[in-house]
Amino acid sequence: MSKLDRYLLRDFLQSFLATLIVLLVVSVGGVLVDILGNIADGRLPARLLFSQLGLQFIVYMPLILPLALMLGLLLATARLYRDSEMAVLTAIGVGPRRLLRPLMMLVLPVIAVIGLCSLWLGPWADRTGEKMIDEANRSIVMAGLEAGKFTSLPNGGVVYLSSVSPDGTQLGKVFMQRQKGDRIEVVSADRGRMFFEGERQRYLELDDGHQVEGPVNGGLDYRLVTFARNDVALPDGADTRKDDDPELLTTGQLLGDDRPAARAQLHARIAPPLIALAFALMTLPLARSSPRQQRYGRMMLAFLAYMVGMNLMFIGTRWIADGKVPGSVGLWWLSLPLLALAIWMYFRDGKLSRPRRTA
Repeated sequence: MSKLDRYLLRDFLQSFLATLIVLLVVSVGGVLVDILGNIADGRLPARLLFSQLGLQFIVYMPLILPLALMLGLLLATARLYRDSEMAVLTAIGVGPRRLLRPLMMLVLPVIAVIGLCSLWLGPWADRTGEKMIDEANRSIVMAGLEAGKFTSLPNGGVVYLSSVSPDGTQLGKVFMQRQKGDRIEVVSADRGRMFFEGERQRYLELDDGHQVEGPVNGGLDYRLVTFARNDVALPDGADTRKDDDPELLTTGQLLGDDRPAARAQLHARIAPPLIALAFALMTLPLARSSPRQQRYGRMMLAFLAYMVGMNLMFIGTRWIADGKVPGSVGLWWLSLPLLALAIWMYFRDGKLSRPRRTA
């Protein structure tokens, strides 16, 4: 590798990593807000916060990395033009196309990582997160029903447990308050346990207790019930998906699945590496500018191009799932023309137009 290639590769890599860090910091806020919202609503145990955060980042990497790659390369290449380094390189016979080799030394490994995340790691993270939530909802402790703590339920109710057995199966001194329409219900029991009906429906079995029910807005219509056993249905935790949900299937399983939703998910996993390659090739012609020219206008143009491309990918995926676009067509109508446009822009970059003949 020549000194020039090493210099350009280092510049491209530093700009890409800096952009990636900024995008990750910005993204963590949105992902964290969603997870904390589920925890506050009692739909997700607090103990799963960091594991779910890490898994969600893996899922979103095929969307974050293409933007970081495009903006990072655009910033680095635009700096070469702004600081007149490209003018010096051109003067010694090194044109814009000479940048392709060091650029591809960075682009190809990043494309491989995008493909790995999109085709394998992302679905694996999705399945793992779903499995962790499902297992947590089957455990008293992990479901957030902790001893000595008031726990909010997704329907606005509250549960308090005085004690929980070490194996997390038996409860002591249970208090529950919840609202059903215009009636409020307060239940207390000496002991209880959690059990399941079906795959995910949770129940609390309460033994030897009392239940008081009355109107929310006042009145004298109260009822007191003493029970030996009372089974109380707990609201569902975090939204769970079926095992045959295309988003949870491996890429190999999607290849043999003829459902429109599965075809849509398959093409949604194939498209990000191709779109990222097209955006990376576009950075060379988009970065061309005169010395000391502001580069932020081109940054906005690149960001808008990314947003349009990704929105078209999401819309196309929905069309395939709805049967409006055949699975054989998939998203090729987007990725292949985008690649062709990027290649055309690259080869057209730097060419001088022929002078017009005067009459």
